[in-house]
Amino acid sequence: MAVEVKSDGAQMAESVDASPKAEEVAEKQKQQEQEQEQEQQEEEYSAVPAVAKSASFKEESNFLSDLKESERKALTELRAKVEEAIAENKLFRKETEQEKPEEKAEEEKAKAEAEEAEKPDSVEKEEENSETIHEAAAAKKPESEEAEAEPERKEEKPAEAVSEEKAVEVSLWGVPLLPSKGSERTDVILLKFLRARDFKVKDAFEMLEKTLQWRKDSNIDSILDEEGLGSDLDAACYMDGVDREGHPVCYNVPGVFEDGELYQKAFGTEEGRGNFVRWRVRVMEKGIEELDLRPGGVTSILQIMDLKNSPGPSKKELRATMKQVVQLLQDNYPEFVARTIFINVPFWYYAFSAILSPFLTQRTKSKFVFARPAKVTETLLKYIPAEAIPIKYGGLKRENDAEFSVEDGGVTELIIKANSTENIEIPAPEAGTTVIWDLIVLGWEVNYKEEFVPTDEGSYTIIVKKEKKMGPQEEAVRNSFKNYEPGKVVLTIENNTFKKKKVLYRYKAKNSPKEC
Repeated sequence: MAVEVKSDGAQMAESVDASPKAEEVAEKQKQQEQEQEQEQQEEEYSAVPAVAKSASFKEESNFLSDLKESERKALTELRAKVEEAIAENKLFRKETEQEKPEEKAEEEKAKAEAEEAEKPDSVEKEEENSETIHEAAAAKKPESEEAEAEPERKEEKPAEAVSEEKAVEVSLWGVPLLPSKGSERTDVILLKFLRARDFKVKDAFEMLEKTLQWRKDSNIDSILDEEGLGSDLDAACYMDGVDREGHPVCYNVPGVFEDGELYQKAFGTEEGRGNFVRWRVRVMEKGIEELDLRPGGVTSILQIMDLKNSPGPSKKELRATMKQVVQLLQDNYPEFVARTIFINVPFWYYAFSAILSPFLTQRTKSKFVFARPAKVTETLLKYIPAEAIPIKYGGLKRENDAEFSVEDGGVTELIIKANSTENIEIPAPEAGTTVIWDLIVLGWEVNYKEEFVPTDEGSYTIIVKKEKKMGPQEEAVRNSFKNYEPGKVVLTIENNTFKKKKVLYRYKAKNSPKEC
């Protein structure tokens, strides 16, 4: 039941002549009409599509029984190609092939030096050389038996090498790639490469080969052990929580590079740009560690790209580096991003995204969602629960929160109709109870107050927080109250706009320990 608490001032206000009040209502209505018209113009100008109502999205199944016949056939073919390549040691480039040009140059140099040294200056030198040759020949005679046995050894060597090479395991993200090992996780990895290449087996296999070679050449398997890499860039990209489907959430915040010193350090030199790229790959590897690469498991990440205060397209170094990062991630981390949500999108970004667009596959672009500044919280709530969204994005999650955790859950939703008031009652039936609550209204623009109402009608109502007009950019409210008599905390939200408002709140009560 709603509780209505009126002060003496409120009772006096009711007796005031209604004519000034009517003028206020008319003025307020006019103001709201102007706001609505302005919002409509902004929507038409920005041409950013609204996000669909449906918040849930699911990854494609990795169970064999759920695959189409053509997809199962492609997976079988890719398994066979990978098995053969690993068995015959053809998955990586031969090191000898890479070294051939250098070795050839060294051999030619050594040959030239030998020829120069062998040129005789006189007949005596020729005789000396002749004697040396005879001595060398005589010295080699006892070794004739070893020389005869050598071809046999050379013939045996390749067989031993092949045996050793077959024993070597090839793995990717901790998953063995040899299909004959029978790991169900192997299929999950192979399906990622197949989906990235529309189930074209040859293209998927080539992509896998290139990824493995790139990881080997760049020492990616040891990247998580590199201490100090990008330690000053942690605020630019980090993992934080999971979405409604269990996907780890990665927040990208390029706005931190508005700091000139940090920008110069990250992008001012070739070394800095190289470190940035490597650090961003490291963040991706950390995210993959949180995945469950099995059929039915969560096998991809949700990306949030916050473009607020992001450096514009005039920053050439940033643009070129980000293009390189996008290309690297797309080429070597297939199907590891479930969706990318761009928030606080400025107008200039559409020109920038047009530049990046040719480097992205249609499948990648189909996973993009865009949200204007006014729609950030509403958009994120479609994918992430309120208790897992940081307060700066309109959620209830605070850093190092000692009172609530994401696991507590318990967030309740309340809809307030246009031009109406709702009360939230938090019971505190025992004296000495401390009540703690979080509350946020999407888009705010409401009047808000907090009171404690005792159960005893003869007691006074206590004002916990005076009524305040809450602006559109307010963060979540957190407050607490300790009672000394039974009662309830009442949170009052007054919506004087012509739009309905959504309220999200949670609370908990803690009883003080009783004294002995």
